[in-house]
Parts: sequence; C-alpha cells; structure tokens
Amino acid sequence: MLAGCALVLGLSVQANAARAQEAAPSHDHDKAHCDMVARGNKAMGFDAAKTTHHFTLSPAGGAIEVSANDSADAASRDEIQQHLRHIAKKFKEGDFDISVLVHDQVPPGVPVMKRLKDAITYEYVATERGARVEISSTDPDARSAIHDFLRFQIQEHQTGDSTGQISSPQKSHDR
Repeated sequence: MLAGCALVLGLSVQANAARAQEAAPSHDHDKAHCDMVARGNKAMGFDAAKTTHHFTLSPAGGAIEVSANDSADAASRDEIQQHLRHIAKKFKEGDFDISVLVHDQVPPGVPVMKRLKDAITYEYVATERGARVEISSTDPDARSAIHDFLRFQIQEHQTGDSTGQISSPQKSHDR
C-alpha cells in the first residue's frame, strides 16, 4: 500500500527512506498518510515528490523548511517560496487553516499559537532551493506550543527530523 501511495502521490525520497527505517505501519496509517500527502499537494501548490520538508526545533522555537530536490527545478523553488511566504503571513495573523486542511485536524499547539499570536515571530527566509519560516518567541507557553506543532509536523510528514531540542542556530538544508 505505501509503495503504491509513493508511486501515485510521489512522496519525497527522503520521506520514503525515513519510513523504511521505522517499523512497518498499519494499513490505516498508510492510507491516512497518503491522504495527508494528497491534501498537502493541493493546499501547498507544489508536488511533494519534487520537494523535501524539514521541521527543526530550537530553544527559541524552530523552523519549517522546504526545498526542491533538484537544484535546477526553478518551478518548485518558486512555488515553495510563494507558499512559505503565504504561510508566514497567515500564521502571524493566527490563521492555521492550511495546516488544518492538510492534516484534517487541528495540530497540537495551534490553539495556543493562535491565542499568543502577538508573542510569536514568523520570519520568511528564501533559500537557494526553496524557503524557510523561522518561528520564535520569548514566551515559554508560545515556545512550548511551537515545539508541539513542529513535533506533530515531523511525525505526520515522516521527515525523520529530530524531535528533541537543538542548541545550534537554524541552518539551511539546501547545501
């Protein structure tokens, strides 16, 4: 089932590798993930097969980063940049509708992030192959909500990113 989903929906090579290292998921989990990828392709405006997502945690919050897998894929890069510019703006306004649409549920952390929206900074950063949204706050409740949100994204997108705190500054995965 998962291999069929990967072929039909075009999951990223990295996401497939990360899943291969995990125990075999159930059929229901496979279908749920395939459905999430399909919703994401539509909502984000780019093909997950041509891109790689990363979600990183930092002491101040963390980041969402998406990059085109092929350095010559200017179309995906441009679509990613447009999407993450939009995400940074919407999240700052407390609007997480796209995330709810993609995941078919309200992700953990979102209610607190909405309530504390004025205490959270969303900085859009263009990268060579895509973009990053750096999310930070000095408010401990907001930081905890950001971490909950990013950990959920790591799990749902099956990126294999660390769910533990990192102490180094945000780094681009576009090298």
